[in-house]
Formats: sequence, C-alpha cells, structure tokens
Amino acid sequence: MNEDAKRIIPGGLLIKSPISDDLIPSSVAATPLPDKRVIIKSADMLPDVQKEAIDTAIAAFEKHGVEKDVAEHIKKEFDKRHGSTWHCIVGRNFGSYVTHETNHFIYFYLDQKAVLLFKSG
Repeated sequence: MNEDAKRIIPGGLLIKSPISDDLIPSSVAATPLPDKRVIIKSADMLPDVQKEAIDTAIAAFEKHGVEKDVAEHIKKEFDKRHGSTWHCIVGRNFGSYVTHETNHFIYFYLDQKAVLLFKSG
C-alpha cells in the first residue's frame, strides 16, 4: 500500500482492504480505540465478522498476557459463535501459508501483534 493510500480513521484505526488500496468503511471498525491501532493486512471475511474478530481480539488481549492464551480465547469464541473448526495464530514473528474456507479468513495487526484467524476443516 502506498503512502497516499493510507488514512487514519478516528480512534487510531487504519484499515486496508486486501482487494485494492481502498480503505474498508469505518463502519467495520471496532468500537473507538483511543490507544489501539488496527491494520487489516488481508481479509476474506464479511465486514461485520471482521469487526467481531477485532473486538474479540481486543477482549482477548485485555484478558490474557500470553499470546497462546490470546489465540486460544479467539479460537474458542469463534468456534462457539460460528461453528468448528477455527484456527488462530497470534504473535510478532511467524510465517504461514494456509487454506481456508471462503469468507472465513482475516489477518490483521493489533498494535504490534499480528492475528491470523481462519476456518478450515
């Protein structure tokens, strides 16, 4: 994404559409985040579910201090709300190459931590 395409949405939220350099409407944005910065790097997910993923991640980071526990929290919430089988990876350094069900994938940053959430299986 070039610098001209970047735009900060009120609340410190920067969201990028994976399809083009257009920004995802701010209606997708989580509740106001005065000290959180969310950047969606790639998504194949409906906007309301993207918002749910971000909100769930924020709640998980507030509740847990260990990345493994954050990932477990997000995965279990999505299994419960959207059926099995979701997978979640959280961290600062990881590589991945995954196959996912259509409309069930999001990869975003919440501050300095990356969250990869997808459904497969």
